[in-house]
Amino acid sequence: MEVDESVEEEPVPSPVQPPMSRDRVPLQKSSVCSRSYFMVVMVFFHVYIINVIALLFYVHYSNGSSRKEFASSTQHQHRSFDRPVSHERFSRTMHLPRIEGIRVGHVQKVSLVPNKVHEMRTLSLKPLLFEIPGFLTDEECRVVIQLAQLKGLMESQVMVPEGQEELTEQLNLSPEEIFNLLDLNQDNQLQPQEILTHSRVRDGIWLTPENLREIYAGLHADSDGNGLLSLEEFRALSGDAFQSFLKRRGLKRSQLVRNSRHTWLYQGQGTHHVLQDLRKRVTLLTRLPSELVELSEPLQVVRYEQGGHYHGHHDSGPVYPETTCTHTRLATNSTSPFETSCRYITALFYLNSVEGGGETTFPVADNRTYEELSLIQNDVDLLDTRKNCDKGNLRVKPTKGTAVFWYNYLSDGQGWVGEQDEYSLHGGCVVTRGTKWVANNWINVDPDYQRQARYQELVSQQQQEAPGEPSKSSSSQHIDHHVEL
Repeated sequence: MEVDESVEEEPVPSPVQPPMSRDRVPLQKSSVCSRSYFMVVMVFFHVYIINVIALLFYVHYSNGSSRKEFASSTQHQHRSFDRPVSHERFSRTMHLPRIEGIRVGHVQKVSLVPNKVHEMRTLSLKPLLFEIPGFLTDEECRVVIQLAQLKGLMESQVMVPEGQEELTEQLNLSPEEIFNLLDLNQDNQLQPQEILTHSRVRDGIWLTPENLREIYAGLHADSDGNGLLSLEEFRALSGDAFQSFLKRRGLKRSQLVRNSRHTWLYQGQGTHHVLQDLRKRVTLLTRLPSELVELSEPLQVVRYEQGGHYHGHHDSGPVYPETTCTHTRLATNSTSPFETSCRYITALFYLNSVEGGGETTFPVADNRTYEELSLIQNDVDLLDTRKNCDKGNLRVKPTKGTAVFWYNYLSDGQGWVGEQDEYSLHGGCVVTRGTKWVANNWINVDPDYQRQARYQELVSQQQQEAPGEPSKSSSSQHIDHHVEL
């Protein structure tokens, strides 16, 4: 039997500690604390100084601005177009809605006039092209034609443009530089397609491959007879050699890029209610801001007689850094010699049903690819609406009251204008029988958002200064400086 031998331990009393001394123990100063304190003090000191300086500047410039505003009001100074554009001035508050085509043949219901629903059918996706039957009534078509006749029509292409030599000298381009610009495939030789494209845009004369061979022979331009122009052969030609040769032979209207007559009808306040209603309908159709539509070009009315045509072209040109848009040119105070009509949307209205021909052709609609040089192959020119209209991918028959509209530019992905849609290439087939009447509404938008916003601001200021008067920037400017493409 085990015995528990554990002994109970008594608690040991804690030792009595002596009382603490009342003397203050010196603490060692921390270098970290002192540096932090110093930094905080300096920061607050600098903030205080900066605030004082900012306040002084604010008071100074506020007084200066008040004096300037007072002087401006007493001297009745007018605003001018030559104020420089600030790239940071306008924020993107305006966006361009874009209608989805879904697929070819897709039909959408649209409400454009009271108590009626229109059908809008997708004709192609490249370009984004729609057709709206019954967009205008028979009476509206009659009124537009009658107003155009009362206004008077002018030749759409009166004569061959001149002054190309002066423009070349102004740009200071050497023959080598011009050659390289024309040589699209950079093979150091100018093919017939490259020459034809250049001459049509520059001279307004519609040359065919047969015409080109005739000119080469008459000018002895192609010395080796291979149908191509080398740099040496190109140097031997003057800038207006082709134009002068054709003038000596004489030109027919069928040899021009465009054979028609046209006029412009303003659609603002005080005009016929049909013209105003048409513009409102276009605004509803395109879903664009009304100010964009109202500041765009007037309505163009065109008549094609029998034999009339308009060869393949784009309504709007590509905008490069060195080019300006016609409608915003004054707002940018630009001195660039290059201008183009920046037409975001084309709305085309058929005012009568044509007896024969006169279709609107889209040669490369919904093509998989687009290559400019491939438009002319084996003497078949897809741009030639007098000979090869039936070879285009899509043709729209002119039917009275029908409207078609398409986008000439792609979207930039941020709700504004992007690059030119090259598939929007189109033309008017030759009228084989009867007369063709059409009207065009172009919606002008500058791909440069700042320039467009500046332009709209200036027009708004003008309208406030002279209410009730049509703005010169939005009407006569388009008529006087209209660029035929």
